[in-house]
Amino acid sequence: QLQLVESGGGLVQPGGSLRLSCTAPGFTLDYSNIGWFRQAPGKEREGLACIRGSGGQSDVAASVKGRFTISRDNAKNTVDLQMNSLQPEDTAVYYCATARDFSSDFCRNRGENVFSYDNWGQGTQVTVSS
Repeated sequence: QLQLVESGGGLVQPGGSLRLSCTAPGFTLDYSNIGWFRQAPGKEREGLACIRGSGGQSDVAASVKGRFTISRDNAKNTVDLQMNSLQPEDTAVYYCATARDFSSDFCRNRGENVFSYDNWGQGTQVTVSS
């Protein structure tokens, strides 16, 4: 069974950057739709970015656009979330997930919806603090 593993979280100062990675040991992510989400204490899980399989469309939520980018590294079998200009309000557990919806408009229309995804990683903690 596909198991997603997030890495790259940690403690960073305000204004700093982190790069999170999502991988699936033993499985290729090349053809998978991948979403990145986060959940802060007491808040709902929030969709951040989505990328379709096979080099397809990607999308970033308006709330983090301009600071976060999503990309694939097929050589490393990862989908990465680059996060810049981090602020304390970005503190959360960050998750990646896969979706079986392979429609061409998936990321644009359903990529930020938690119910679009059926397989989740355990998450990685990101703490932004001075």
